[in-house]
Amino acid sequence: MSMERLVVIGGDAAGMSAASQARRLKGPGELEIVAFERGGFTSYSACGIPYWVGGAVPDRDALIARTPEEHRARGIGLRLRTEVTRIDVAGRRVHARDLDSGAESWTSYDKLVIATGARPVRPEMPGADAAGVHGVQTLGDGQELIETLARARGRRAVVVGAGYIGVEMAEALIDRGFEVTVVNRGSEPMSTLDPDMGRLVHRAMEGLGITMVNDAEVTGVRTGDDGRVRAVVTEAAEYPADVVVLGIGVRPETSLAEAAGLPLGAHGGLLTDLAMRVRGHTDIWAGGDCVEVLDLVSGQERHVPLGTHANKHGQVIGTNAGGGYATFPGVVGTAVSKVCDLEIARTGLREKDARRAGLRFETVTIESTSRAGYYPGSSPMTVKMLAERRTGRLLGVQIVGREGAGKRVDIAAVALTAGMTVEQMTALDLGYAPPFSPVWDPVLVAARKAAAKVREAG
Repeated sequence: MSMERLVVIGGDAAGMSAASQARRLKGPGELEIVAFERGGFTSYSACGIPYWVGGAVPDRDALIARTPEEHRARGIGLRLRTEVTRIDVAGRRVHARDLDSGAESWTSYDKLVIATGARPVRPEMPGADAAGVHGVQTLGDGQELIETLARARGRRAVVVGAGYIGVEMAEALIDRGFEVTVVNRGSEPMSTLDPDMGRLVHRAMEGLGITMVNDAEVTGVRTGDDGRVRAVVTEAAEYPADVVVLGIGVRPETSLAEAAGLPLGAHGGLLTDLAMRVRGHTDIWAGGDCVEVLDLVSGQERHVPLGTHANKHGQVIGTNAGGGYATFPGVVGTAVSKVCDLEIARTGLREKDARRAGLRFETVTIESTSRAGYYPGSSPMTVKMLAERRTGRLLGVQIVGREGAGKRVDIAAVALTAGMTVEQMTALDLGYAPPFSPVWDPVLVAARKAAAKVREAG
């Protein structure tokens, strides 16, 4: 009997976690593993790129968790700079092209992992591909942006989009000494928050010297005679730019999967079961930014591109492909970010998410502090909480504040996963001492108010 072959498409978090976990369970004599990566790096933190660009992380290699050489030493046949161009599901094989030599070949598989990630949204408009316009998705993207910043003639930067990447890149560019304008199509930055909480982020960004332009649709990028970017154009104005960073978001990179006839969801991501198997296919798994996942709060499928999920997907896939059994039940939508010393966190549903899911809900917003008010270093914090009107079930939490604010969202993430009501949350036995929290933690203050509002409504 010939040895089984596991083929992995994509060499970052999900793909190489899957390969590594499968290798832990089955040695090189039991399972051959071949991984294809079209870039030049493996197993790196894309989330860390803004901090590398801004200088907080001094060195690119600090973002690499495991090098290609380390993967190969563990018996994983890794092929860098090699792009898979076709998946032949019926023939159980993939077609790949070496990007340096141009050589093409077919590789058969017994088991297949698709971890093709996501691609930055590039608007279809004049100048979107001009020199000096950058997406920031891979280490290569980060390197190209750093090189552009080093040779830019002026110090004016425009960031298009004000989601996590846009906000983090705006801070990075400020840290690099650039004059930064953020052009945002939404009413406030951070559309993952409700607008009233996004307004707090807006004020903080302006306090850093960032110019925020909201409710603005970019219509084009103006270039000079040399083909380099000169300005970002909206319907109402023009913003001079020596460099432009696109922070509009990402979409699942599923063109290969779609061409192969594999099932995609409403957001364009691959659909899988709890074991991360592609639906309808016993020996094909998918994970990371190219899949849709179950939202445990709304019960709907979502595309949530985060490194935490990608690594968990990889562990589950590798366990299953290696002969074990594991599942990924879903997410509650937890995310945290920062703008200098302002921490921004959310989990669960926003108001518009709850409405879309057909839920009736109550909201409360409270002001509190990160520590006992009398203790040095105490700073203000705003907590917004959503609870289902009929049951009191927690639906979502958003937090904006200074040091000590962001990771408090984890309390709510656990409560959401457990299906707790806001009334039950008020009894949570959280750690207290004046340097860490007021007697009533801000999340519990919000839970008390939400519970009272639910009682009044019921």
